[in-house]
Amino acid sequence: MDISMLLEYGWVLFVLILLEGLLAADNALVLAIMVKHLPEAERKRALFYGLAGAFVFRFGSLFVISFLVDVWQVQAIGALYLLFIALNHILRKLYFNKLKDKNEAEKEKKKSGFWFTVFKVELADIAFAVDSILAAVALAITLPNTNLPKIGGMDGGKFLVIFAGGLIGLIIMRFAANYFVSLLHSRPGLEIAAFTIVGWVGVKLVVLTLGHPDVGVISYDFAHSLEWKLTFYFVLIGIAVAGWFLSNDRRETTEKDSI
Repeated sequence: MDISMLLEYGWVLFVLILLEGLLAADNALVLAIMVKHLPEAERKRALFYGLAGAFVFRFGSLFVISFLVDVWQVQAIGALYLLFIALNHILRKLYFNKLKDKNEAEKEKKKSGFWFTVFKVELADIAFAVDSILAAVALAITLPNTNLPKIGGMDGGKFLVIFAGGLIGLIIMRFAANYFVSLLHSRPGLEIAAFTIVGWVGVKLVVLTLGHPDVGVISYDFAHSLEWKLTFYFVLIGIAVAGWFLSNDRRETTEKDSI
């Protein structure tokens, strides 16, 4: 692997780690809410089962997707799914939070038992795994092939960088989630930025689908060109920077209000 290829793989892994960190924080927050009604000992067990399930589902979904990644119908479904979850999350965050708050008291009364809570956590893990792997595959699919043997149906280098990003995401969910959750609380715009990036990754998958040889709506060369890659990452960085600077720091606001 030459230096330019190594840098390209390293850059994609870096982007994956940042995106996985923000998504893992959001996922960890959801799981924490799902198990908060349980006693502390059972809560820890449920989260442990959830973490184990997250690992199994992520690796399993990556292995399955690796065989289907070059099928344009799968790319199209993946693109639509990423665009859907991005728009759905952003709309819920911006417009439907008040409705959610009104129903929170009623939902709180309907508390699940331990094993049903674990079941719900595992269902959430499946959704998180699909979201994470689809986004990672869309980011890594245009990387150049390496000399590593194939794993599943994918080039070994691409498989490993996606797997590494997903594994680091799980580690973040387990050990660094509190930091990312506090970061999302202090700068809530980062959560919207993260899902905007997911939507932008969905756009990348749309371009790959339209540039697929069996579709041919746009040029295959353009879909895999350096110009499109640079445009994609320039916009991605712009979204992240905008999410940081356009989001008010709640800690600063609280300090000002207390003075």
